[in-house]
Amino acid sequence: MPEVSSIQKGKVVDLSYTLKDSDGELLDQADTQDPFSYLHGADEVVPGLEKALEGLNIGDKKVVVVSAAEGYGEVDEQLKVAVKRSQFPKGADLKAGMQFETESPDGEPMIFEIEKVEGEQVFVNGNHPLAGVTLHFDVEVLGVRDATEEEVEHGHAHGPHGHDHDHSHDHDEEDCCH
Repeated sequence: MPEVSSIQKGKVVDLSYTLKDSDGELLDQADTQDPFSYLHGADEVVPGLEKALEGLNIGDKKVVVVSAAEGYGEVDEQLKVAVKRSQFPKGADLKAGMQFETESPDGEPMIFEIEKVEGEQVFVNGNHPLAGVTLHFDVEVLGVRDATEEEVEHGHAHGPHGHDHDHSHDHDEEDCCH
């Protein structure tokens, strides 16, 4: 009989889950037919969830409440800025809700969302959409296995179908658990 291992660093974990906010609104989910897979200890999920999953085994179910600080962070007002329309490509049809990527001062990619456009001023927000939100996870552990050398090297799980950078079927990891 194969040894069942618990969730720890270097394990690939398959989860089904629902994620809701404090008002009970469904934010994200992964079901048993299309689970969310991640490499434990590789910062693929928010810290509060990763800590709560440590040591669990296949079949375990857990309700986890993650504070904003242990989730996507508190809202940083300095990431809410007004920029000139001229800083965007000429003729761009700028609307609230549009997202774009830029580089932080240290060269890291950052996603900003347009909150509103007023004349020549474009108000943007660089906070994660779930910053400041208390996260309510209801999780079930579906699988735990050793990560492959390639997964460890790449720093993320490749999913059940091998090397999976496509993510066309995923649950928007950035919104969910990262």
